[in-house]
Amino acid sequence: MTTVRTKSMAVTAGSKISGVGGRGRFAELHDDKLRGGYYTSSRVAEWLCGWAIQSAGDAVLEPSCGDGAFLEAAARRLRALGATPAKISRLLTGVEIIQAEAQLATERLRQTLGQSAERIVQNSDFFAWWQASDQPAFDAIIGNPPFIRYQSFPEPHRTRAMSIMGEQGLTPNRLTNIWVPFVVAATASLKPGGRLALVLPAEILQVTYAAQLRSYLTDHFERIDVIACNELFFENAEQEVVLLLADGALVSASKSNDCRVAFTAADVVSDITDSKPSLLLERAEVKTIRHDSEKWLKYFLDNRQITFMRALKEASITAPMSAHASIDVGVVTGKNEFFVLSADQVAALGLEGYTTPLVSRSAQLKGSTIGKADWKSLAAAGDRVHLLNINHMQAGKLNAKLRRYIEEGERKEFHTGYKCSIREPWYLVPSVWVPDGFAFRQIYDFPRMVLNASGATSTDTIHRLRSKGAKPERVIANTYTWLTAASAEIEGRSYGGGVLELEPTEAERLMMPAKLNGAMPLTEVDQLVRAGRLDSVLEENARIVLRDHMGLSAADCTLLKSVWMKMRDRRNSRRRGARKAAQGDAA
Repeated sequence: MTTVRTKSMAVTAGSKISGVGGRGRFAELHDDKLRGGYYTSSRVAEWLCGWAIQSAGDAVLEPSCGDGAFLEAAARRLRALGATPAKISRLLTGVEIIQAEAQLATERLRQTLGQSAERIVQNSDFFAWWQASDQPAFDAIIGNPPFIRYQSFPEPHRTRAMSIMGEQGLTPNRLTNIWVPFVVAATASLKPGGRLALVLPAEILQVTYAAQLRSYLTDHFERIDVIACNELFFENAEQEVVLLLADGALVSASKSNDCRVAFTAADVVSDITDSKPSLLLERAEVKTIRHDSEKWLKYFLDNRQITFMRALKEASITAPMSAHASIDVGVVTGKNEFFVLSADQVAALGLEGYTTPLVSRSAQLKGSTIGKADWKSLAAAGDRVHLLNINHMQAGKLNAKLRRYIEEGERKEFHTGYKCSIREPWYLVPSVWVPDGFAFRQIYDFPRMVLNASGATSTDTIHRLRSKGAKPERVIANTYTWLTAASAEIEGRSYGGGVLELEPTEAERLMMPAKLNGAMPLTEVDQLVRAGRLDSVLEENARIVLRDHMGLSAADCTLLKSVWMKMRDRRNSRRRGARKAAQGDAA
């Protein structure tokens, strides 16, 4: 069995997770149709069909059926409800763009339905099929749509998909993943009262391009249940997914629809599949949704925690990071192999005078401050902490060694890469400035901010912080609280690998004290963080910042800490699950 992995922070372009219960696979709709396979539990498909298909007369659609695992589960469910094979062939429809997969799906259905299986699977692009059909109404739509980035989805399929979204009142952009129009078209194919039961990426809860979809779904259904699991549903794929159950499709969308949205979080997959759907959903906690200002990721908190965080955000004692500092991306070189150098490389290539001190990896930031001595130690240890930084004045009088180095880069065609090719000349890196501090882009335990006393800039793996007036050390010292930590878990985005990621706009929304009245001295914070005693810093700043200066009670502080720990631990449990799966594959 071949395993194809996604990148830890996102599904690779053009990948699809499908076929739960049979031969699951990633499939890319590129010319080479690169794909691999892995096995997943049939119980997930059976459980979803058990919820979605409620009578022997339900018409069922699987819009991207792959090799037919969901269709097989649906056929078995309909037979259990009393439908004959001939009737099932009229009720069940599957669409699959890849001919070989469509044939596999038909062969699988023959085992359950015999020759009645021949008419079920349509070998077609779903969006072309949708536009060409009379959009027949279905009682239930099930499955696992493909996860394919906008840029990797080929034409004419992409244009069809985006036009369907437009017809339904949505405005897609170049970040829109193709699973989104699948969900939109599926919703538009339901009868009044119909049901969706889909496996979707957890991105639906947190990314900006899915915000319209979240509103669209609550406008079109009476109830939505989101079911997540700390154990990854697909162990061999680091993409986190959720089960979306949407019930009671409306005849027409309504912005005033009082959709009941509930969340369920399980520790292991068997906690879900071993439960009857009705009993599991009865225990789900209903949430009050705010589409205009909140991601759905927040709703894994209980209602008391959610209410508390909302009240804090609206209180005068808090302010967003943007009130105190701006956050920007680090330097985008276009080719770190060429521009990011070690001290030995600088010396050997004769590039002295053409470089700027650099921090190139978050691992190089050990504490809450990086000074000149820290940077010199990194350089002496052979770290690549020099940025080739040729300014316009220097570009007109390059020495012979530098010209040779540039020519070597051109022989390797570095200048043809997109970021380099749009610059003139290509070897002048833009936006090289030294920030007041650094902010971690990828976060494992805590959203660390680091005072920059080294004179270095950073690559785009680390964000750059610039104070808006207050002393930078005061701004940074006030981020070492449970307030900022909890806010980061809510504002950021996490994926199957368990890493939290903050983009600059998200980092600027992090909650901080409105007034920077004081905090633990950053020199002391630095010592404790380097010694692995972050918790001691947070406990002390709970007293100084949260209680003494902001006026929170001890109970408030405990609740704030619980928000951070609940979201962090949920994220880290998936990280451990991904690592365990990787170790199992290696064995």
